[in-house]
Amino acid sequence: MILHSLCSLRPVLLAALLLSACTPGSPTPASTAVLSTVSVTTGPTPSVPPMPTASIGVDPAALRGVSLQVWHAFAGGAYEVFTDQVARFNAANEWGIVVNQSGYGDYTTLFEAVNTAIDSGSATPDLVSALPEQTLVWNASAAVVDLTPYIGDPAWGLGSDGFADIPPIFREQDALTGKQLGVPAQRSARFLFYNQTWAHELGFTDSPTTTNEFRQQACAANASFRTNLSPQDDGYGGWIVDTDWQTTYSWLLAFGGGVVDGNSYAFRTDPNLAALQFLKGLYDDNCAWISIDATPFDSFAQRSALFVSGDLAEVPMAKESMIRLKNADEWTLVPFPGIAGSVLVTYGPSYSVMKSTSEKQLAAWLFARWLLSPENQAGWVEASGLLPLRNSILDQISSNRPASPQWETAVADLSLAQGVPQLASWRKVRYVLEDGTRVIFQTNLPLDQIPSVLTEMESMAKEISEK
Repeated sequence: MILHSLCSLRPVLLAALLLSACTPGSPTPASTAVLSTVSVTTGPTPSVPPMPTASIGVDPAALRGVSLQVWHAFAGGAYEVFTDQVARFNAANEWGIVVNQSGYGDYTTLFEAVNTAIDSGSATPDLVSALPEQTLVWNASAAVVDLTPYIGDPAWGLGSDGFADIPPIFREQDALTGKQLGVPAQRSARFLFYNQTWAHELGFTDSPTTTNEFRQQACAANASFRTNLSPQDDGYGGWIVDTDWQTTYSWLLAFGGGVVDGNSYAFRTDPNLAALQFLKGLYDDNCAWISIDATPFDSFAQRSALFVSGDLAEVPMAKESMIRLKNADEWTLVPFPGIAGSVLVTYGPSYSVMKSTSEKQLAAWLFARWLLSPENQAGWVEASGLLPLRNSILDQISSNRPASPQWETAVADLSLAQGVPQLASWRKVRYVLEDGTRVIFQTNLPLDQIPSVLTEMESMAKEISEK
């Protein structure tokens, strides 16, 4: 039964958006409406900034005793590693620079704190680790330093080889109209966690690389539950529905869709309709199901789901579930299978230098450069289990300790990586993407009414982006 009429979709979406903002068959779906197709613009791939011949022009002696304020939202193991790095830099850097850190509970709280400092004219952080779309807001207030001269400076920079050692997909997220507004601090990605052992028992030798193959395997997993006499588990098997914005965004890209057309939002397109109808069709055919558990990994370990969606950072949680529930199955991570190839979306914070004095700006850059050194990056990746920010550290990590097969698979898929929309409003609009998808499943919306949801999502995205 449909719980909400189409005329009530807007208040449902609005309520869901407000809630999120307050909390840190046939393989081809049937098309019931023809939508206008909007091309997805990803923009040109930025090149490595040119190497200027002039130096920054700060006397090294002027750096002596400079005190920096660094604000971030690292948590858990990342917070511990960063705290250790701060202590080591303070003890060993040749200029006597002193770094003081302030940790915030989440990126929304961090963003609001920096905004308050900028608006009130009070002291802002010298270096901040924030999401790229948040930095775009501060750049509009002329509060962010262009790092291009620092990166290429003969004395203080990374050098052309050093900057090129950072994967392009990580560099370009902070590149805007000839400026480099930041350098990556941390990057992760969302994957499908996939039970290889169970899939082999179901007759599949390879992980799915197309939407058709994904549907076949998900439906086969559900069919395996229908061979017993118990009806209670007939809905289990395939993929656990996940409405996380990054999951939905990945599926849209997998169908050749997206959410932007130039500098505007475009949700109502044929590829996006095909993606959402495909996902809802999986649910309607019992090849996907909704779990009420806090995380999907126990269901994954109990073989109630062949696929679950999760972040690379959640691999330890999946391993813990497998061990606790005594499941020795082999499993891996796979990118989202698409109609023309697999899709992987990377996301994470970057280090940006805020405008202050020439001495503090250089000191902040030197700390960021030190954090990005291969040695420190190797330690950071080993501790966090996230994606490496330097290509050159892969051999070093493997020699220090064997990496997990899931991590190695994730790194091998980096060539597929794409970023998120490079718009300041994305910090708000991503909730529209997430909550619109949630409405489709929570209201059990028929396939022929999904176009209306896309229309409402697009309208809300444009409205929000104009505020």
